[in-house]
Amino acid sequence: MQGKDEILGQLYELVRPYAKKPLELGEETGLVNEVGLDSVRVMDLLAQIEDHFDISVPLNIIPDVRTIGDFAEQVQNLLKDR
Repeated sequence: MQGKDEILGQLYELVRPYAKKPLELGEETGLVNEVGLDSVRVMDLLAQIEDHFDISVPLNIIPDVRTIGDFAEQVQNLLKDR
């Protein structure tokens, strides 16, 4: 099973192209406030994450995902539950 640090590194690579400006990504980086994701881009990113990690992310967790770290925790839990 992948650790949180490994998942974070992969998420940074997936999120980086969505940033509207060059940005140092970290665990506390906000997906909406700092990266600048809108609802359509969130869904695009979600599809990429599902493909990359071969998981299905339930839409009901999206309101609880505010930072890249939040997403890493959710991905880790979904990978554990497979």
